[in-house]
Amino acid sequence: MGVTITHRGAFMSSVKYGFRGFVLFIVFTLVFAAIAVLVVNNWVSNLDLYIINKVQSVESPFLTSLAKSLSFVGSSQLALELALITMVLLIIVVRHRMELVLFLWVVVLGSQILNMFLKLQFHRARPTIYQMIEQEGHSFPSGHSMTAFSLYVVIAYLLWHSISSKSGRRLLIAGTILITTGIGWSRVYLGVHYPSDVIGGYTASAAWLMLSIGFLQMYRGYQNTPS
Repeated sequence: MGVTITHRGAFMSSVKYGFRGFVLFIVFTLVFAAIAVLVVNNWVSNLDLYIINKVQSVESPFLTSLAKSLSFVGSSQLALELALITMVLLIIVVRHRMELVLFLWVVVLGSQILNMFLKLQFHRARPTIYQMIEQEGHSFPSGHSMTAFSLYVVIAYLLWHSISSKSGRRLLIAGTILITTGIGWSRVYLGVHYPSDVIGGYTASAAWLMLSIGFLQMYRGYQNTPS
């Protein structure tokens, strides 16, 4: 009887969080759609350029070096390598189950595939103002922002239950926010993305992550279905 009750509770919990993930997927998708409408109709161009000028107005050798370093941390190649290393560490150190480890890979790789698809749909040219580095390809949404959000947020999601202290969890959240926003800032500072590209990348990646979490929780619920 106790085992059945436990399984039923786990089942209901998984279904609840799965449903919440699907709801958030819809919310972030709508937010991304709204940003896309603004971008396609050039309704945020002036604001984008104003923000870029403000961000670049504090240019310095230190900030340029920092921006280039953060930009490298958010690159697709490094993200895939970090994802592989994290998968190994999650198995060996944290003892995560295999489906959670594969979940990390699905989210990160899926986010990059989604970014390529979206860029082909919008064909937005990169900013033509002062660029500190050369960058090819389309601008919207930012691939670095999507990669950073999907990689570091999903790592934080997987590590959350392995950290028992409140201070440790707060540090995890603060670090995740710092690195993801820092990478987004670096793309604007370097002049290779509009701010709307970065925000669009965050929301698109968040939508994909919420959809993935929804399916993961439903899968967990299926595993705990009361017999």
